[in-house]
Amino acid sequence: MARSASLQPTDGELEILKALWSSGPAPLRDVCAALRRQRPVAPTTVATMLQIMRKKGLVRRTGGTRGFLWAAKVTQEAATSSMLQKLLDHVFDGSAQRLVAHLLGEGTLSEQDCREIRRLLETTDQKETLDRGK
Repeated sequence: MARSASLQPTDGELEILKALWSSGPAPLRDVCAALRRQRPVAPTTVATMLQIMRKKGLVRRTGGTRGFLWAAKVTQEAATSSMLQKLLDHVFDGSAQRLVAHLLGEGTLSEQDCREIRRLLETTDQKETLDRGK
């Protein structure tokens, strides 16, 4: 039985999206140039990937003066949320607490990261307290 197509970007598609989020609408040659800063890529491969991404609804293609312009159709925030939710669901059984506990246990968070997380939690707690008082 064939696996259904995923709307989640693959690693390669995510590289292309990052290039498009950074540059805005761009022709194929510019997308290739951005990717080549990381590794060699063939224009035909990138063109094929862009076509697949178009079918998945990740990018859109518009006519430009000298060919097509490619643009991200999905925002970085939407892609981040979707990918994080998939990670939470598949790896941490939907538990954000387990994800944070894993990060803390692995020691992958810097002291600055920990301070920022504490600040965000305090800000969220204060906002919830104010919202309950309304």
